[in-house]
Amino acid sequence: MKNRKRLIIKFIAILVLSVLTIVMVGPFAWMISTSLKKSSDVFTEIPTLLPRDKKTGEIYINFKNYLNVFKYSGIGKAFLNTIIVTFSATVLNLLINSMAAFSFACTKWPARKKIFALLLSTMMVPFYTILIPMLFITKSLHLYNSLLGLIIPMGGSVYNLFLMKQFFGNIPVDLFEAAKIDGIGWFGLYRKIALPLSKPVLTVVGVTTFIWHWNSYTWPLVVINDPTNYTLQLQLSLLVSSSGGRYSLMMAAATVAVFPILIVFIIFQKYLIKGITLTGLKE
Repeated sequence: MKNRKRLIIKFIAILVLSVLTIVMVGPFAWMISTSLKKSSDVFTEIPTLLPRDKKTGEIYINFKNYLNVFKYSGIGKAFLNTIIVTFSATVLNLLINSMAAFSFACTKWPARKKIFALLLSTMMVPFYTILIPMLFITKSLHLYNSLLGLIIPMGGSVYNLFLMKQFFGNIPVDLFEAAKIDGIGWFGLYRKIALPLSKPVLTVVGVTTFIWHWNSYTWPLVVINDPTNYTLQLQLSLLVSSSGGRYSLMMAAATVAVFPILIVFIIFQKYLIKGITLTGLKE
């Protein structure tokens, strides 16, 4: 009887997971399939996942949509801009947030707990509330309509600071005390002890920051008005409005935009899960 219940529970679990997999993976598969179709074969009486000629019924693969995306739509330049902004902002976030987190977690100075609590309270403020003040500050610093305007204002994150502080707070104090006896200063403690031990949380912050900046739309829309500085999301929006219903071209551009994120997630998936798990641990 118990074995029968286990089999039923296992069957239901597999069924539910299979349905969820189809729901999540299905749109990506359809996007890739549509990107490989001719415009005339996107809409058919009987939808097909594989690219199939409407008249002859033959299966084919059409890469011209990807060539047209990079040749005519400006995606190539936007792709390069997005890479520059995303990598620069990610590195800046890792540097600034890790140093600030080390200061809050591993050093003692007046009112640090109150200041940290004040910083955490800013997480309750919606981003759109501070959008206009940020825009005025960006303009006053002469960063408007430039890639630096997308990088510098987003160089820090209170959420990432919180994650790193939680992790740094779990590093044994004895390691720092022993290093101090050997004459290592605070920056040496940060560089030689804290950072090498913090690879899991650095991976979490790095991957999440990378994905956030890669998909960022609102801030680039406000700051950038020169098409030569457009990021991928802005260029995709322009392509959708000007493509005249060429869905195969849109899906090719969307695939190009999603592919780097998938690669990053697949590469760092193991470290990402490990980092999320270790970040919440307490001694």
